[in-house]
Amino acid sequence: MKQNHLLIIASLLSILFMTFHLTQDTLHAKAGNPEGGGSTLVAVPVLVVWLYGTLVLAERRSGHIIMLIGSILAMGMPVIHVMGPRGIFAGEFAKYSGAFLFFWTFFVLGITGMLSFILSVRGLWSLRRGQPR
Repeated sequence: MKQNHLLIIASLLSILFMTFHLTQDTLHAKAGNPEGGGSTLVAVPVLVVWLYGTLVLAERRSGHIIMLIGSILAMGMPVIHVMGPRGIFAGEFAKYSGAFLFFWTFFVLGITGMLSFILSVRGLWSLRRGQPR
């Protein structure tokens, strides 16, 4: 399978699991927190740009850059939640119903995000050198 096809698949998976993660954040948010619904105003346009870069601009440098930024976001979600004041190591999340899916989504986001990061960097490198992908 071509490297660019793998990048598209990994990026699409990252987008899918990012929506799962954002949904879980919204479900578990306390009233008045941005995750309780207000962050949707930011998340939806970001995901649309990421999806557009993945599906429409996949063969271009701009598409690779969008997917690179998206992969950094996907890799960052587990890190942000681990380091936060109510982080994973504080034991707060284990109390929630659906904690298994929440943690599993973290692992998948980290894995697909890292794969997308590697493939988008390789794609940008090959575009710079003018090599076929």
